[in-house]
Amino acid sequence: MVYSMTGFGRGSSTENGKTFIVEIKSVNHRYLDINIKMPRVLLPLEDKIRKVVSSKLKRGKVDIYITQKNYSVDNSEAILNKSLLESYINCLNEIKEGYNLKDDLSIATVARFPEVLTLQTKEEDIENVWSILSSALEESLNLHVNMRLVEGEKLCNDMKEKCRVIKEQVSSIEEKAPLVVNEYREKLHDRLSEILEDGKVDESRIAMEVALFADKAGIDEEITRLYSHLDQIHTTLELNEAIGRKLDFIVQEMNRETNTIGSKANNLEILNKVLTIKNEIEKIREQIQNIE
Repeated sequence: MVYSMTGFGRGSSTENGKTFIVEIKSVNHRYLDINIKMPRVLLPLEDKIRKVVSSKLKRGKVDIYITQKNYSVDNSEAILNKSLLESYINCLNEIKEGYNLKDDLSIATVARFPEVLTLQTKEEDIENVWSILSSALEESLNLHVNMRLVEGEKLCNDMKEKCRVIKEQVSSIEEKAPLVVNEYREKLHDRLSEILEDGKVDESRIAMEVALFADKAGIDEEITRLYSHLDQIHTTLELNEAIGRKLDFIVQEMNRETNTIGSKANNLEILNKVLTIKNEIEKIREQIQNIE
């Protein structure tokens, strides 16, 4: 199956007053590059998140956004700083005695002093948090991978159609190639006949020149390899693994063989077909840049 590197997925999970929302989006990248944005309290789970994501995604620049909402009533607690409170009271008593002020000290008064009472979030059981977060992560990943698959199937069908066009052009070149040598022989014979005064042409000499031309202009090997590369593309598209790099290599080889045909073929019709092939190869190469 073919997977694109572009996708989006969103998942959420709620349990015991805690809600996690996970959003995953990805674009093209040569390797797997995972970037995670999440609350600091979840940092101990980063390695687990990366392992889950990398088990399903092989390539792409992946951005993961994790939002935590906590509706639990017992999530926080007030902490009394006793030593600071005693220091405040001692200072107040010193002020009262030193300046003969009225003593109106009360609980409400001292409770408002900075840092006497602080609100602290209770430390959560990280394994319990992971059980909730992992559900949202799995849901988001599954939707993300499904979107990649849908896009990948479209790319696959498009590339198969382009390969069909290339194969038609290669087949046409294969039919035309033998005629090029005969055309060269006829042109050479006619030209020599015009040049020579008596009109007599040395057929053995022509045969030798034609043989040299046929050897230099021979494109049988290149055509065979092009057919082989087209078959490899079809086979690779059916593999259930990351295939982007392999396809990229095959396309490079196809482009090389096509360039060789263009440099050897001394025929305008073949050159036009070579240009068509190169155009289709470039389109395939662009599509491959988005394949995992």
